[in-house]
Amino acid sequence: MMAAFIFVVSLATLLMFFVSYCRSLMASSLRHTLSKEVRDVTGIPASASGRDFAKIMQLLQLCPERPDDRTDLHSVEIYYGILGLLEKTIARFMPALHLWTEQERAGCANFAAVILDRRIAFSREILAQQGEF
Repeated sequence: MMAAFIFVVSLATLLMFFVSYCRSLMASSLRHTLSKEVRDVTGIPASASGRDFAKIMQLLQLCPERPDDRTDLHSVEIYYGILGLLEKTIARFMPALHLWTEQERAGCANFAAVILDRRIAFSREILAQQGEF
């Protein structure tokens, strides 16, 4: 019984740290202004909404990966999935929780859009370097 209690507390603590980590990643992306190219390609006016996440993730698969953003993007993608599950279950009955999950999902989409912006810039750098040879 004690082992089960320790396991549950450990999982809850791990989840709290994971949520904090993902929220800090998303907060760092809020300072970034999306380029005109990303806004044109995605159709996002100024900031992304939660519904834009899947479209942005599809566009990210078309760009060459940068090694330093792979882990962060995967973490935020998992967090987005957890928020989707939360929204489909508990948040249906709690309007305040529904609003919070929508804001968090919009933050996930904005983070993915910033990564897309970085990957487009990275692709341009690669093309510029190849043009020099």
